[in-house]
Amino acid sequence: MINPVLVEVERSGFVESRHRGAAVGLAVDGTQAVRAGSVEEPIFPRSANKPLQAVAMLRSGLELDGELLALAAGSHSGEDFHVEGVEKILAGAGLTADDLRCPESWPIDPGSARACAGPSRVRMNCSGKHAAMLATCVAAGWPTASYLDPEHPLQAAVREVVEELAGEPVAAVGVDGCGAPLFAISTLGVARAYRALVLAAPDAPEGLVADAMRTHPQWTSGTEREEHRLMDAVPGLLVKCGAEGVDAFALGDGRAGAVKIDDGAMRARTPVTVALLRALAGSDAGGAPAGGLPEAADADALERLATEPLRGGDGDAGVIRPAPGAF
Repeated sequence: MINPVLVEVERSGFVESRHRGAAVGLAVDGTQAVRAGSVEEPIFPRSANKPLQAVAMLRSGLELDGELLALAAGSHSGEDFHVEGVEKILAGAGLTADDLRCPESWPIDPGSARACAGPSRVRMNCSGKHAAMLATCVAAGWPTASYLDPEHPLQAAVREVVEELAGEPVAAVGVDGCGAPLFAISTLGVARAYRALVLAAPDAPEGLVADAMRTHPQWTSGTEREEHRLMDAVPGLLVKCGAEGVDAFALGDGRAGAVKIDDGAMRARTPVTVALLRALAGSDAGGAPAGGLPEAADADALERLATEPLRGGDGDAGVIRPAPGAF
C-alpha cells in the first residue's frame, strides 16, 4: 500500500514537495476514529519509545520524579539545566558522565551549542534516558557496563513494557541513534501505548511518567521546541517526537494518536499532529461530538504550529501545511 500525502510544501502558490505517511487517532473508547495509510505496519518509533522505557525503569526500581523523570523520558536540547539534571541523576547513583554510553553530540539548542565548549555525552539529547538507565541498573543490582546490550535485564524489561502497552509483539530489534536497543511496533501500537500512559492510575509508573512530562515539558524537549509549544497550547496534552518523522500524543480522556512520515522529514510531523488532534476533537469513532480540545487550548498557537512559513528572500514565500483532505 502506498501511504497518502499528509503534508504539502507550497511555495508561491505552487506545491513543490509532498510528504506521505501513516497516522492514526484513537477515540475515548480506544477505537480507531481517524486513520490514514498503513498504520498496522511496524515502524521504529525512535525517541517516541522513551516514555515507555521510563515506565520500565520505574517498574525496575528507579526512584525519580518531577523534572528528572521528565528528563529521563525526554529528548532534551542540551541546555544548561538539562545537563545539570543529567549530572544529578548520575550523582544520585554514584556515577559520572564517564559511565554514559550515548555518543558525544552538540546540543540541539542553537544558543547552547554556541556557548558550550564542544560536543559531549551529557549534551547529547538522550543522556537523560541513559543516566536513568544507569541509575536503574544500580537500584536493581544489575551490571552497568553492559546496560545497552539487548539481552541485559533492563532491556528485557523495556521490551516487556513496550509489548504490553502497545498490545502487540515487537516486530524487530534495532539500534537507536544513541546506541540503545530499539523495538519496532506499529503506528497503531504506538498510539495504544500513549493512551495507556494517560489512563493509568496517577501513582502507577505509567501515570507518573505521563504527569511528569506534562508538568515539565521544557525538560522533555527544550525551551524552544515544538513539543513544548504543543503541550503549552493544549493543556493536558502529552506529546513526544521521535527521529525520522515520528510523533505520538495523548489527551487525558484517552484520545491518542501517532504519526510516521515515510521519508523521515521532521518538518512534516507537527502539521500532521495538529491536523490529527483537530480531527479527533471533531468526532469520535461514530461521528458524534467528541468534546473538542480542552477549553483553555490556544487556537492561535495551534494554527502557527500547523502551518510553518517558508522563507523567500526577506519575506515569507510559502508554507508547510497539512494536505487538504488528509483526514
